[in-house]
Amino acid sequence: MKVIGLEEHYVTAEVVEAWANLDPRWQDPVVAGSAGLRQRLLEIGDQRLDAMDEAGIDVQVASLTSPGLWNLAPAVARALQSDCNDQLADAVRAHPDRLQGFATLAAPDPDAAADELSRAVMTLGFNGALVISRVRGMPIDNWDFWPVFEAAEHLRAPLYLHPQSPPPAVRDAYYSGFDDIVSAAFATHGVGWHYDTGVQLLRLILAGVFDRFPDLQVILGHWGEMVLFFLDRIDRMAETSHLERPVSEYLRSNVFITPGGIFSTRYLRWALEVVGADRIMFAADYPFAPTDDGAALRFLGELADADRNKIASGNWDQLCAGIRR
Repeated sequence: MKVIGLEEHYVTAEVVEAWANLDPRWQDPVVAGSAGLRQRLLEIGDQRLDAMDEAGIDVQVASLTSPGLWNLAPAVARALQSDCNDQLADAVRAHPDRLQGFATLAAPDPDAAADELSRAVMTLGFNGALVISRVRGMPIDNWDFWPVFEAAEHLRAPLYLHPQSPPPAVRDAYYSGFDDIVSAAFATHGVGWHYDTGVQLLRLILAGVFDRFPDLQVILGHWGEMVLFFLDRIDRMAETSHLERPVSEYLRSNVFITPGGIFSTRYLRWALEVVGADRIMFAADYPFAPTDDGAALRFLGELADADRNKIASGNWDQLCAGIRR
């Protein structure tokens, strides 16, 4: 069984420096973590490959970790996007059987981001891009960002919608009031990241992005970022939102789901019931989720061979085969 992980991260020294130089109002409170974690993010070579071998993962689709370039000034983001993608392309060329790439985009300049997505896919051989819910304070369902969706649909290249920390006002209103460590965990890996990302997927649907770009494919980690578990209720919005289809139908035709490092058999069963094996792919969330205990693959063990192979790599290979080069 070939195993491909789709939510696997890296960072560059130049991006870390750009984050450090940001105006505090645009800084994400969680950037690259501890020194040990940052070292693993900066390394795209033997140490990463050894970790993959230990976990039983054959291929990583690497992406710049959150918040990427999304909170930077447009000029800084433009200057960094091609450098990030060129550095990752070098790593992929060095290990073509072990690494693939998601493009880094200068989201504060959507036209430049769309052009870079085309270069990354058609010239560098990447398999889509990682996107995040907001460009500074602007949610990506805003029409200014639609050139990226247009380019992705034209290329038939998927977009991985990844969490970032909720806006400061949301963190203050919903997640504060505890000591700094608890409040930060509550606002991020506790639930804050996941509600933020799930809400953004629903905003894309309600804004008509998938009606305008019906072939656009989005990947959502962490078992659908809360959305799968509330679909029966969410579907009621279709009655007043003037959508062409129920929300659940967009999930089953425009969205793929990954575990994003949450190796839960219960959640797997639920995802299979809601969207089916054809809409689930694998992700280990390197280096943020532990994979050295075998759990990354063990939770797939109860599946029939056909479904296990689809989730482990088959669905991803099929999706990539349709990308326009």
